[in-house]
Amino acid sequence: MTHRFGLSLATALMFAVPVAACATPIPAAAQTAAAAPSVVWNAEILKRDPAWFASAEARAVADNVLKYQSAEGGWPKNMSLAIPPTGPISPGSTNTIDNQATTVPMAYLARVISANAEADTTAYRAAFDRGLDWLLAAQYPNGGWPQFYPLRGGYYDHITFNDDAMVRVLNLLREIESGRGPYGFVDAERRARAADATARGLDVILKTQIRKDGLLTVWCAQHDQVTLAPAWARRFEPPSYSGGESVGITRYLMSLPDPSPEVIAAVEGSVAWFRAHAIPGIRIESFTDAEGHRDRRVVQDASAGPQWARFYDLETGKPIFMGRESVAKASLAEIEQERRAGYSYYVDSAARLLDADYPAWKRRLG
Repeated sequence: MTHRFGLSLATALMFAVPVAACATPIPAAAQTAAAAPSVVWNAEILKRDPAWFASAEARAVADNVLKYQSAEGGWPKNMSLAIPPTGPISPGSTNTIDNQATTVPMAYLARVISANAEADTTAYRAAFDRGLDWLLAAQYPNGGWPQFYPLRGGYYDHITFNDDAMVRVLNLLREIESGRGPYGFVDAERRARAADATARGLDVILKTQIRKDGLLTVWCAQHDQVTLAPAWARRFEPPSYSGGESVGITRYLMSLPDPSPEVIAAVEGSVAWFRAHAIPGIRIESFTDAEGHRDRRVVQDASAGPQWARFYDLETGKPIFMGRESVAKASLAEIEQERRAGYSYYVDSAARLLDADYPAWKRRLG
């Protein structure tokens, strides 16, 4: 079953989260600029040759990863775990699934454990198990995940599709439940819990898909953890149809090996929405203005591939652009330079979804 959300932006503004909840920065752990890592820490590290994870260098990175794990079991975001912390890790930056936090450290430890079968990996396995237990505890009964756990209030508590956070969790849990690849060491009880979590995660994805005029569309970047309605995040991230995060959700649904009729309908509805809301003939150009400030503008270009807005109004279905004053504008040029230069209001990731992923999915279904 899906919910119908026809909330207009004007109505949604009445339910905006408080300014303080949106504007408070999250401090990072102390890391010195001089401590340049020999290994770049991001999701690309997981694509290294499996043999590398048995190296002394890989184990040294794993030792550093352990130092960043919180008492609760999660990891922090926005810092390199390849180098040791030079001071206490701020509680405000850890225990999150945002920006590849927790999921990448767990996937990394699993690869080190698998590649070092003859060595003592007890500490790595204990850290992985604590991380998995934290992920499972963080999930809401309805199947969604908040951005941080323990909960801290404000938009952080919403079900977080933003930046593919929840999709990354579900992909990791699916690998864990299978017991294949580097996850063969995970015990049967935890694999069973991971399977239950992925089933509930799929359920909430289907329930949060926005239905408009009887048709399935896409998702918001975050949904209220109780009502499941599209919800505010930061002051420039309103309840809306998401032209960005909905791509990752749709790809996740396409990756399911034996999709139900409900999953197939969800994919078809999303693909139809993306086709109907593509913006052809433009490209987004970065430039430096007369005062030396970085900026972005929309340029007409008939040869350019399609773009999609990050936000579409829930009532009209038209692209909207919003700065820090939380007022919807009809064009990128109407919001402040700081946001134009510092945030991506257009995305093109749906192009591959439509041109390659969807046809391949249809062929697989036969």
